[in-house]
Amino acid sequence: MNTFGSVAKKGILVNNEPSMEGFLLIDKPAGMTSHDVVDRVRRLTGERRVGHAGTLDPFATGLLIVGVGRPATREMQKLSGLDKTYDAVFVLGASSDTDDKTGEITQKPVADVSIESLTKALKTFSGEIKQLPPAYSAIKIKGKKMYEAARAGKPLSAEPRTVTIHAISNISLEADRLVSLSIHCSTGTYIRAIARDLGIVLKGGGYVENLRRTSIGPFSLEDAHALDVLSQDRIQDILIPVEALLQQL
Repeated sequence: MNTFGSVAKKGILVNNEPSMEGFLLIDKPAGMTSHDVVDRVRRLTGERRVGHAGTLDPFATGLLIVGVGRPATREMQKLSGLDKTYDAVFVLGASSDTDDKTGEITQKPVADVSIESLTKALKTFSGEIKQLPPAYSAIKIKGKKMYEAARAGKPLSAEPRTVTIHAISNISLEADRLVSLSIHCSTGTYIRAIARDLGIVLKGGGYVENLRRTSIGPFSLEDAHALDVLSQDRIQDILIPVEALLQQL
C-alpha cells in the first residue's frame, strides 16, 4: 500500500509552479552507487541540493530515501539514524576481500552446516555487538577512505563499532552453502561484516551474494518507485512534502 499516495501531489506553489522540494522513495537498482542516484535526481529536477539517507553498496538494491531541495536535505539527519531492514543471501565456504560477491573470492570451506547449527551461530549476532567494518567501506581514517586505501593495496583497519541487531528472521539454508535471511538492525550495521563473521564462527568463510534493503524506519520498499521510470513530470507527482514524511517518524 502506498502510504503517501494521498499527499504526494500536494506540493508547494512557487510563482504558480510546483516546487521541486520534498522526498522520493527510490528502489535503487544494482550496479549504481547511491551518489549515482542522487546525480540522476539532480538532473531530473534541476535542483542542486539533493541528498540521501543511508548509503547502499553498488551491488545492493532496495530502498533509498532521497531529499530534494534545502527544506528536505536539512532534515536528512533525522532519517539517516533510523533502523534498517534487509533481505540477504550469504554464501558459506568462501570469503571475499570486499565481503561481497564483487571481490576476489577465496575458498574457505565450512563443515557440514544444518539449519540448527546455523540458527545457533546466528544467535551470537543478536542484540548489541561489536562489529569490525569491512576493509572496503567508506569510513575515513586520517582523512583517507578505507575502500580507496584497500584498492591501492594498503588496507586500513577501523576500530570495532557497536551496533544493534534487533532480529534475524526468515532463515533458510540451501545445499549447505546459501543462507537466506532477513535482518533488522541499527544504522551503521554492515551486513557484509555479519556474513564474514558468520563464516568465521562456522570456522570457514562467508560473504554476501545478494542484498536488498526493505525498510528504513517506518518507510517501506513497497512505497518506493523504480529509478528507471522516473521523469521530470512524474517526479512532481510522487514527491512527498517534507512535513508529510516527517509526520511518519
